[in-house]
Amino acid sequence: MIQFILNDKLISTEKPASSILLDFIRNDQNLKGTKSGCREGDCGACTVLAGTLKNGKLEYKSIVSCLTPLGNIAGKHVVTIEGLNIKKGLTPIQHSLDEHSGTQCGFCTPGFVVSLTGHTLSEDFTNYNSAINSIAGNICRCTGYKSIERAVEGITEELKKRKDNSLSELIKNKYLPEYFSGIANRLAEIENLNTGEGEKIIGGGTDLYVQKADETSDSKCTFISNNDSLKNIKEENGEIRIGAAVTANEIMHSDIFNKYFPEIKHWFKLISSEQIRNAGTVAGNIVNASPIGDLSIFFLALDSKLHIKNKNNTKREVALKNFFKAYKILDLNDDEFIESLSFKIPDKNFKFNFEKVSKRTHLDIASVNTATYYVIKNNIITDIHISGGGVAPVPKYFTETRDFLKGKEPSNQNLEKASEVLLSEVSPISDIRGSKEYKSLLLKQLFLSHFDIQ
Repeated sequence: MIQFILNDKLISTEKPASSILLDFIRNDQNLKGTKSGCREGDCGACTVLAGTLKNGKLEYKSIVSCLTPLGNIAGKHVVTIEGLNIKKGLTPIQHSLDEHSGTQCGFCTPGFVVSLTGHTLSEDFTNYNSAINSIAGNICRCTGYKSIERAVEGITEELKKRKDNSLSELIKNKYLPEYFSGIANRLAEIENLNTGEGEKIIGGGTDLYVQKADETSDSKCTFISNNDSLKNIKEENGEIRIGAAVTANEIMHSDIFNKYFPEIKHWFKLISSEQIRNAGTVAGNIVNASPIGDLSIFFLALDSKLHIKNKNNTKREVALKNFFKAYKILDLNDDEFIESLSFKIPDKNFKFNFEKVSKRTHLDIASVNTATYYVIKNNIITDIHISGGGVAPVPKYFTETRDFLKGKEPSNQNLEKASEVLLSEVSPISDIRGSKEYKSLLLKQLFLSHFDIQ
């Protein structure tokens, strides 16, 4: 039995925990405002809000219901477009979209309204750029977006008049219906979060439900998104450790990561949309084993290690650079799972950079991505780690290039020679994202861009 609150209604269902939330909303609950579009997490027409009770406070995030299993919303508050209706008239968000002609055919409009409502509940609720980022995963083919941008400007100006974005303030000013005020108490009464007991472990499901939707929906699974022991980001004993179920957005907004990597919000906006970053987990991105997995490339450059355990609680560690054995083949036994990932706290003189090039700047799969961590002391490279994706069957750690550069000056001559070593370590193939010659040239240029040497 899975329990959650859907809008103002307590749901108790014996539907399979691995079945899709979107189908339950539309087919079982007959709520047709949540649209079925791409079913790949790209269009945002199926966006809903998922509210989680943490320390007595509700935290809402936008997610795509087309890739979300019911097991991941157990014990949560799910909000569709119908659940945002107020007693009379339009909400300020709906009114602004109407006033600025921000909707035409209307198919995508519910997703925009839900995403922007989620923005009103965020810390940066008065920031225009944050509002725009909140709808980066929502596609509209009718409007050309300018009318939507004007609507967002109007919404932002209205939000600046609010003294805060507490639930009571948003309810008072008609951004949310009145029933929201009682959701926290109602969620506290739900005890059975039903994480499942299947052999297949699901984090965010953002890849499994794209590639293997039918197979996964029929499987018995274990869901880890509600497992608090796997949701921590800690700085201790000279390391930073990230739990397997930590999402990309939780990393992106982590105080620890922003302390050491002040550009992380820029880098992670290259990875995916707000809705996908709210669901996709670090362990999921790694075990996906995609040769262009962005988080794999990011953490390879930090020389990270994985903490793995099996059903008997036997634990072991493996360096991330040794985890990928061949295409989609991992150093992970059938009875094992990743518990966490860790890396050493960066040296105070370190530099780190992440680069990604794809056909679209944002919300696209990389043609080539790469990251580099290095330390320079007395004009000598004392430590360096380099990674790259899209140029090998696995996310690539460049061992020979590291060995060549370590102990040398970061001169143009040495970096040029290093780029030759770098290219000798890979054999890219031509595919839909570019020819092998293009990828080789791109990898070299991105590698050189990591170093601010003239």
